Order: sequence, then C-alpha cells, then structure tokens
Amino acid sequence: MPNPNEMKTLTAAAGTPRLNLLNRDVSILAFNERVLDLATQTQTPLLERLRFLCIVSSNLDEFFEVRAEPHLSALRLQGTNSSEAQDAYAALSEAAHTIVEKQYRLYNDVLLPEFARQGIHLLSHGERNAAQKRWVKAYFLREVRPLLIPVGLDPSHPFPMVANKSLNFIVRLGGKDAFGRENEIAIVKVPRVLPRIMQIPDSSGKGQLHFVALTSVIRSHLADLFPGRDVQQFSQFRVTRHSDLAVDEEDVLNLRTALRAGLEQRNYGQALRLEVSAGCSEHLSQFLLEQFDLPPEALYRVPGPVNLVRLTQLVDLVNDPALLFPPYQSSYPQQLKQGESIFQKLKEGDVCIHQPFESFDGVLAFLREAVNDPQVLAIKQTIYRTGSDSELMVLLREAVRRGKEVTVVVELKARFDEEANINWAEMLESIGAQVVYGIVGLKTHAKMLLVTRREGKLLKRYGHLSTGNYNPKTARLYTDVSYLTANPLLTLDMENVFFHLASQSRLPKLRQLVLAPFQLHAKMLQMIEALSAAAARGEDARLVAKMNALTDEGLILALVNAGQKGVKIDLIVRGACMLPAQVPGVTDNIRVRSIIGRFLEHSRVFYFRSGNTETLYLSSADWMNRNMFGRIELAWPVTDPVLRQRIIDECLVAYMHDTSNAWDLQADGTYQRVQPPAHGRKEGAQAALMARYGTQAAGSVSKTGKSGSKPRKPAQNNALSKNRKSKAN
Repeated sequence: MPNPNEMKTLTAAAGTPRLNLLNRDVSILAFNERVLDLATQTQTPLLERLRFLCIVSSNLDEFFEVRAEPHLSALRLQGTNSSEAQDAYAALSEAAHTIVEKQYRLYNDVLLPEFARQGIHLLSHGERNAAQKRWVKAYFLREVRPLLIPVGLDPSHPFPMVANKSLNFIVRLGGKDAFGRENEIAIVKVPRVLPRIMQIPDSSGKGQLHFVALTSVIRSHLADLFPGRDVQQFSQFRVTRHSDLAVDEEDVLNLRTALRAGLEQRNYGQALRLEVSAGCSEHLSQFLLEQFDLPPEALYRVPGPVNLVRLTQLVDLVNDPALLFPPYQSSYPQQLKQGESIFQKLKEGDVCIHQPFESFDGVLAFLREAVNDPQVLAIKQTIYRTGSDSELMVLLREAVRRGKEVTVVVELKARFDEEANINWAEMLESIGAQVVYGIVGLKTHAKMLLVTRREGKLLKRYGHLSTGNYNPKTARLYTDVSYLTANPLLTLDMENVFFHLASQSRLPKLRQLVLAPFQLHAKMLQMIEALSAAAARGEDARLVAKMNALTDEGLILALVNAGQKGVKIDLIVRGACMLPAQVPGVTDNIRVRSIIGRFLEHSRVFYFRSGNTETLYLSSADWMNRNMFGRIELAWPVTDPVLRQRIIDECLVAYMHDTSNAWDLQADGTYQRVQPPAHGRKEGAQAALMARYGTQAAGSVSKTGKSGSKPRKPAQNNALSKNRKSKAN
C-alpha cells in the first residue's frame, strides 16, 4: 500500500530539476493556520475572532473525519517496524497539534481576557460568586441532571458506544458501589440537545454579561451523580471518527436506501482522534486510548472546552454589533431590476451576478418568475448542497403543484449533506417531480438550472450556471459567480447534459459547455499547452486561475512546463495547493497566493491569453483529480466582452492586488502574508467589492432608478497584460 504522506516528485521539461510536490494534507492544515491568523488580528472584531477560532475547529473536525483514516490505516498496516509510516503519521499529528495548541493559547491568553475587558465573562466554578453558584446548581438540577445517566463499567456494563464528536465525561471513583464492588470507571454521556453555553442572570446592575459552559456546570456537580462514591479523577473527552460514507454503488439496488442506512452508522466509524482535558490523568487517558484503539499521537490534551466549535453559541448570545463585522447588505444584481422580467433581460444579453457582493435574490427571482409564468413548461435543476430549509426547494415544489415538468438531479453523496438531500429527494418525488441521482460512481457537482418556455410557436431555453451551490445561506458567505443566459448554444448544451444524466445515453457533442469527466481535464491541458506553444514562439502568454484547490498532478506538470516555456502564471488558490511556486530554475514564472478574508473564496475562474487573444472560463470544478475524473463538473466560456472584463477585474485583478488578506506561497512550501507598500495602505479585494456593490454604496439607485454603476467596457490592454511586478510586491 502506498504511503499516503509520500512526497511525490514530478519531472518537468528536459534539463530542469525534479520538482517535489507539496503534501496535500499538510497544505490543508496550512490553510487552517491562515484562517487562525484572522482570529489573531486585532483589527478583526472580537466576536468575529472567536468565530474564526471556531471555524478552524470545525475544519479540523472535518479533516480528521475525512482525511485522517488512510494515514492511521497505513501506520497499522505497515506496523511499528515501519519508520516511514511512523514518521509520516507523526509529522501530520505534529502539524495538527501545533494548530490546536495555538488555538487554546489564543483562546485563554488573548480572547478571554479581551472579552472580560468588554464586560463579557465566561465563568469557571471558582470565578462564580455565591448567587451565581446557586443559579448554576438550580439549572443543573432542573435542566441537566434529568438527562444524565452515568454508566459504571463492569462485565455487564461494557464501555458504551461513543458517538462521533459527542461530549462525554470519564470519572474515576473511589469506594464501593451499591453492591459492594470496586468498579472504578464511569462514563457520563452528555445529550446533544443541551446548549453548550448559558447566560447567568445579572443582578448587579453593572451591565456585565456572565456565561457558563455546560462542561463547567457538569464538572461542578459530578459528585451529585455518584452519591456515596469519591470522585477522584475526571475529564471531559470527545472522539472524532471516520465519517466519509463509502457505498459501493455497483453493488446496491437502491442508492438512497443504502445511504440512509449508512448515515445511521456514520457516528460510529473508526476512531481517529481523542480530545481530553489538559489535566486528564495518565491513567484515564491511557484507558481511553486503549478503548478507542488509538496511538499516543492521536491524543489531544486541551486547556479548555474539548469542542471549541460550540462556542459559536457565545457569538449569538452576545450579539453586540460593536464586536461584529459591520453589517453588509448586498445589492440586488446590478444588471437586473426588481419587478422586471428576467426572461426579457436575457433576450438582450447574458447576466453575471457576483455573490455575495450582489444578492442571490437574483437567482431566486429567476426561478420564481419561471414558477409563476404559465408559459414555462419545464424546469430542470441539479442539487448538490441546498440546506435543510431552502426557499429554492419550496419554489420547485410549487412548480410541480402548478403542473410544470420538474426534473431534479439530486446528488445524494454530497458529503455531510446526504440526509438533507435524501429528504428533499423523497419530498419532490412524492409530489410528482422526476428525481434522478446522476451517474453511478460519479458525484454530480455541476450547478445548473434550465427553464423551457413557450414563446409563440417556439420553445426557448433560459439557463443559470454557477460556480457555487444553490444554498441561499452560504450564498451570503461564499464568493461565487452566477451566470444567467439565453444563449441558444449554451442552453442546448445544458439540455443535452440533463438528458445524459437522466437517461445515461451517449452525450452529444457539446458546443460551449465543457464537461467532466469527459472533456474538462483534456480541455484545460489543451489551453495550457497552447500558451506554452505561444510562449515558445516568443509571444506574450499569460495564465491566471482562481480555484479552491490545486492537486491534480497532470495539470500541475502542465503548469510547470508552461512556466518554463515563458508563460507568466498567477494562481489564486484558497486551500490545498501541491505546486510549489518560485522554486529557482523550476517554477520561477509561477506565483501562488491564497486569499483568506471575511467571505470564503469559492469561485473558479480560468483565464488564458496569448497575444491579443483571451479566453475566460467559469467552472464548478477545482483542479483536483476527483473533480476532473470522479465528478460531473461543468466549465463554460464567457464570450460577452463586457462581462468577461468585469470578471477579470473583480475576480482576478482585484485579488492579485490584495495586500490585506493575501498570502503568497514560498518556495519551501510555507505561506507569507503579503505586506502593503511602506507608504501605502492595505487594499482588500473583498472590502473593495463590498464598497462597490453594498447597498450603502449605492445610495444613488433610488434617485436614478438605475442599478448602480455599469460594467466597465473592455480595455484594450487589461491589467492582466501589464508587468506583474506592479501587482503584489
């Protein structure tokens, strides 16, 4: 079995040094280091700093749930005699431990004292006064104690099944139980229905806010759970388990039924990480490691709550605007006007919506118009992530009620959204919608919505394509590009893709859409190699690509070779990137940067230029092997020169000028924060776009009746053509 941590080597052009690719999992952890840095920044509002701290914990949970199992399995398979497997696992554990240590140091030494200065106190038992202790005891007896069932371990009470990421206490007891036995270990499972943070009423009149954590409430009253016994040692603990559902689609009759059954077992997969209190005794921690069959490196001692994710409740409880980001109200898409027909607008040309700077309401308005229009005969849509409470799904249900033909391609295997998607699929199917689940063995990750409308004697198609999901909540938090079109070639391609997904028949030749797993990888290689050939001829060649991750080795090798031929390459990669930039003699012409800001960067934009010819694609796909060969993905060209220039300016140029939230990848694989010029000011792409599109910046809209500034006409030489030295240095 290959070592999952092995450093892979690529050979680039003849005569050039071999290139060691960066480790993907280490790169994922490095991304979380950059997110954690936002929590350290004093210019980040205090509650937002806590929120970023919690986001890192949530990301680490997912990392262990999805990425850690192969590493631990390799260690076990190769045995303790394999120094290679041991070193690889230890290196990954060390990187994760380092992040966790930074988190709790920040939480205890910086954030808690700063909260106290703001009159916000998360009180431990020793910090509570007599009145507060009485309130906590009453709360424990009323709300908590009735839900707790301590389990004393003995041959008839074995170690209980502990669910993934659940809160538990382990207790070591002295004395004898009611039957005269000396069973010393007990487990207390904490129900998930209990809130993790509670506010204590303040009677001082000083305007202070006092809170208590559930762990502190239980810890203070553990003795009440074991009358007649002596609580000698105790610790909270939490185990993280492998949670990536694996279903052999070739071997099941009903994927939906198989996945629902798998969901029932997800919480009890292989244990991968154990978190305990920092003061947990060696006796108890070793006992837990043995129960979960984990090596010592999997133990994380934390000086605070074992689940920082749940501290987001404190953000909601405090909810002080002065300690949050200034509220941002995205503008209605500036190419659209509320109350006017989007179908009519699309007859004039394509529409681009840059989310979240412009509102997702434009997409909902498009679907709402289709649902309410009696001339609309059919609606087809892919669903990857839409959430459990979605207006979009309500609209699709209404479309079925109105007698329209509704076809929905639901991706049941969207990680951690499986249950919501199964529920939506069952609901739509029960009322008469046609629900299909795509192609066996391939996730349907493409985002598209197609409306067929009768216009006179003709049927006309209107489409929506997106780099992001049909989720109104994340559309306020993720940067994505939505694209509305009535382009007959593009919408015919969409129709053919829907037909292909439902019928599994041979895919007709596509005119504008590029589809994975059939053409996308080859198309991207073709575009890169064309730039290489142009550069070899002495032409000016330029490539700029924005994505979430870059891990596909074929595309990486093509980029390296293109850079060595003279193509100037800028890559804006938010998360994992295995291509080391600026390696002397190998990747001198390639720069990689990551933007980490208030919004999660999610759009995929690919720009290619040789001489005066430029091409731009938007896509649902990252440059990862799974996206190129294991998913149904789409990319489409932006042919309108005005819209193309707008996307270049807003999604690429602005981010290459960013000196506020940007990190540049160094030759050794580390990231360095980009500093503003010595006599300049920080420039943030997200802040600039918020200022451009936010409703507070569009005060003239109501006076003029127009939707803000018009898209800029394409320049003869856009900023991507200029000398790159002026951009980020």
